[in-house]
Amino acid sequence: MDFKIGDTVIHGRYGLGTIVRLEEQTFSGGKIFYYVVQIRDITIWVPADAQALSRMRTPTPQGEFPRLFSILKEPGGTLPDDRLERKTYLAEELKDGKAESCCRVVRDLSFYQYGKTLNENDRFVLKQTSDTLLGEWEF
Repeated sequence: MDFKIGDTVIHGRYGLGTIVRLEEQTFSGGKIFYYVVQIRDITIWVPADAQALSRMRTPTPQGEFPRLFSILKEPGGTLPDDRLERKTYLAEELKDGKAESCCRVVRDLSFYQYGKTLNENDRFVLKQTSDTLLGEWEF
C-alpha cells in the first residue's frame, strides 16, 4: 500500500499524524524517498520502502473498536519479571504496529502494575502506547 500526501496515518512510535509531503534524499550516491509526517509539534521522515507498513499504518476503522475494547477488557497476560526480558517482549509485541498489539501491551502492563512496580521503561511504553491509542480513538 502506498500512502499519499494528506493521508492520516498511525506511526508505531509517535502516533497519529498526517503525511505532508514526499521527499527524496541522496545518501552515499543512492536516492531514498521518504514520507514526511507531521505528528503534533514534530516532523518525522519515514522511509517509503517495503517496511513502510511496519512503521506506520492507516487508522483503525470505527467498526473495529468494539473488538479492540474487548482486548482491553480481557485478563492481563503474564509478563516476564526480568526487566530486560520484559523490555524485549514489549518491543517485539509492538513491532507490527497494529492496534491489537497496542491494546495487549496496555492491558498487560496495566495488569502487571497491580502486583509489581513498573520501571522507567515500562512506564514510558505504557504512556506512549496509551497515547497512541487515544489519539487514534479521538480521530
